[in-house]
Amino acid sequence: MTLDQLQMFKSVALSGSLKAASDKLHKTQPAISQGIKQLESQLDIVLFDRQGYRLVLTEPGHKLLQYAKRVLNEAQEMRQVAKHLARGNEASVTLAFEASFNLARILPILERTQNEFPYTQIILKQEFLTGALESLQTDKADIAISAGGIEPIRASHVESAYLFSGNLLDVAAPRLLERHPDLSDARELVNEYQIVIQDTGAGTANIEFGVQDGQRKWYVNDFYTKKMLIQSGMGWGKLPRYMIEDSLSQGHLKALELRERQNQIRLNYYVMRNPHSPLGPVAEALWQQLVEFPSTQKHT
Repeated sequence: MTLDQLQMFKSVALSGSLKAASDKLHKTQPAISQGIKQLESQLDIVLFDRQGYRLVLTEPGHKLLQYAKRVLNEAQEMRQVAKHLARGNEASVTLAFEASFNLARILPILERTQNEFPYTQIILKQEFLTGALESLQTDKADIAISAGGIEPIRASHVESAYLFSGNLLDVAAPRLLERHPDLSDARELVNEYQIVIQDTGAGTANIEFGVQDGQRKWYVNDFYTKKMLIQSGMGWGKLPRYMIEDSLSQGHLKALELRERQNQIRLNYYVMRNPHSPLGPVAEALWQQLVEFPSTQKHT
């Protein structure tokens, strides 16, 4: 059984005529007739009823036509992927990003990249704190997006470009605040649980940012869980502002104003690449769009 035979079978089945199939495939009618007969012999089944003027699919022929279409479509897809890779395009591109980053803002860029290079798989790798930078440095990511200001990022030798800024806010739920009606100092929350995100990289060397001595704490590995715990009144801590706008406006969360503590942190997000590891065509296209992102936002 060959793809050529399946193509003949499909063309005759859809047109009902050897002549129409001949014109479409640029093959002689005897060649098409012979190809179908060989296919029937190999499958040990009759595909067409040849009694009438037109060739009509038998019941088994109808069933096998669906499989023929599927095989031919997959073969065509394989040819396209092969051409894509032959041009030097990557099979996959990995973008590592810090979890507090508002990914929704660059979704149009990701969509354009996927539409332009549909046969390259885009892998999004969510990391925390220094994890995205570490993924880049260990060649587990082609491009990384992380927040500037953390010492390992400052000290790293990467090519970077500014994207935009965001904020982390100390928040708590009204249920927790009811237990502290005159709350003004972080020390008053030392026996409440601070919900802390763990670093997925080794860059902070187990340093805990913004955690006071003696503080009770829970560790989580995603902001969704952290928000759920805080909003339920089981703890307090910092969350990205864009994630909690609705909760703040609806009163499900309250911003904290505590003495002796940085209640709001501004984060500047940068897209980064390793200057010593050349990017492939797809990653390079994605990189260029991300680098140009700030200028495009000025005109929207």
